[in-house]
Amino acid sequence: MGGHVKGYSEMTISKKDYRRKSIDGKTLKPETLMMGYGYDPMLSEGSLKPPIFMTSTFVFETAEDGKDFFALAYGKRSAYEGEKPGLIYSRINNPNLEVLEDRLAIWEGAEKALTFSSGMAAISTSLWSHLRPGDVIIHSAPIYGGSEYLIRNILPEFGVSSIEFEAGGETHTLPSIENATKKGRVSVIFAETPANPTNALIDLKACVAMANELEKVTGHRPVVIVDNTFLGPLWQKPLELGVDLVIYSLTKYIAGHSDVVAGAVCGNADKLAPVHGFRTILGTMCDPHTGWLIMRSMETLKLRMTASNQNAAIIADYLNAHEKIEKVYYLGYLTEKDASYSVYKEQCRAPGSTFAFDVKGGEAEAFKVLNSLQFIKLAVSLGGTESLIEHPFAMTHADVPDDVKMRQGITPSMIRISIGIEDPEDLIADLKQALSKI
Repeated sequence: MGGHVKGYSEMTISKKDYRRKSIDGKTLKPETLMMGYGYDPMLSEGSLKPPIFMTSTFVFETAEDGKDFFALAYGKRSAYEGEKPGLIYSRINNPNLEVLEDRLAIWEGAEKALTFSSGMAAISTSLWSHLRPGDVIIHSAPIYGGSEYLIRNILPEFGVSSIEFEAGGETHTLPSIENATKKGRVSVIFAETPANPTNALIDLKACVAMANELEKVTGHRPVVIVDNTFLGPLWQKPLELGVDLVIYSLTKYIAGHSDVVAGAVCGNADKLAPVHGFRTILGTMCDPHTGWLIMRSMETLKLRMTASNQNAAIIADYLNAHEKIEKVYYLGYLTEKDASYSVYKEQCRAPGSTFAFDVKGGEAEAFKVLNSLQFIKLAVSLGGTESLIEHPFAMTHADVPDDVKMRQGITPSMIRISIGIEDPEDLIADLKQALSKI
C-alpha cells in the first residue's frame, strides 16, 4: 500500500512495481494509473481491489518502530528520501487514504494530496493553517455559500479580516497592493473559479503575480488557494499556472455518485505540510470507507466528466434558444467580446457541465419551473451521474446577504443546473414541460 509499515508496505512480495508511472519511456495517463497505482494485490491476499482498512489503530512490530513512526509523524525527525510515514492511527494516516491521495495527486499533477471529511473541512483546515490573528485573506466573489460564511462571519472572530474582489476575468478587479496591505499581512489569496453559481472566471496567473509582488513589497508571500471543484481535475489545472494549493469538494465530480461527502487539497508538499498538521489535530480527515468509494469512482472519472460535459453543451443550447430564458451562464458561450474570454482560453480545457440560467420573471417563475420537473432532481450539490437543479438565491447561497447576492448577479430568477450522464433528449423533454408551466 502507500504506507511505510514493516511487514506490509516494505515487504517485497510482488515482482511488479505498482508505483510505476511509465512503460518503456511512455508516460501513463491518469485514467490508466487509476486502475492500480500504489496498491500491490499480493500484500492483501491477492485481492484485485484494495480492501477497506476499517481499523482505528495499527500494530507495531517493535517498540522501536512505534517510537520511530511517532518521531516522524510529529516532526521530531525528518523523512528519509522517498519515505512515507508509518501507520499509527487512522486519524493520522490509513492505507486507503494513502492510496487515494497518491492517485488524486496524479490527476492534479501535484506533489502531494490530502483528503478530508468534506469540502468545507478541506477549505477551513487549509485557511486555519495559513492564517493568523491580524492577517488578511483576499478572496474572489461570488464563492460557495459555506466558504462565504466562513470568511465573512467566522474568521473575523479570530482577528482575520478579508478583502473581496469580483470575478469576471479582468485583472484590475484584484485590489491594489497598497489597498491590500492596509488591513494587515496578506497571508492567503483564495479564489473559486469558475464562480459558484455565475460561472464568472478569475485570472489565476494574476493572482499568482499579486502574491509574488506582495512578497517583494512585504517580505511575506501569501499562499494562493483555488477551489477547482467545478472544472477539475480534467478541465482546469491551476497548479500549472503557479497556484500553490488546489481544493476540491470530492463529493462532486471526483466521487461523482452523490453517495459520499469528502474533500481534498492538492499541491506543493511544503505548502501542504501545515495543512497536514492541522488535519491531524483537528481530526478533519476522510474516513477509510469513504476513501475506498472515491477510489472506485476515480476509475470512471474521465468517462463521467466527458459525458456530462457533452450533455451540458446540448442542454445549454436548448435553454439559450428558449423564449422563456433570459440568460444562460455557460462558459462555452464566451466570445472575444467578453472580458473573460482570454482567461477561459488560457485556463480552461472545456466549459464543464454545471451552469446557471435566468428565467424571465423572478422567484415565482423560477420556483414554478423547479416544482414542475418530473425527472431532474431538485437538490443541492453537483457533479453526480444524475442531473440536479436548485435555486442559489434561496438555497446554496441563502446565508449570503441579499444585497451582496444581487450585486454579484445571483438573483431570484437564477436557477443552477448540474448536468449528469442521462440521455440529453430526455433532459430536454423534462425542461420543456417544466418551462411550459410559466
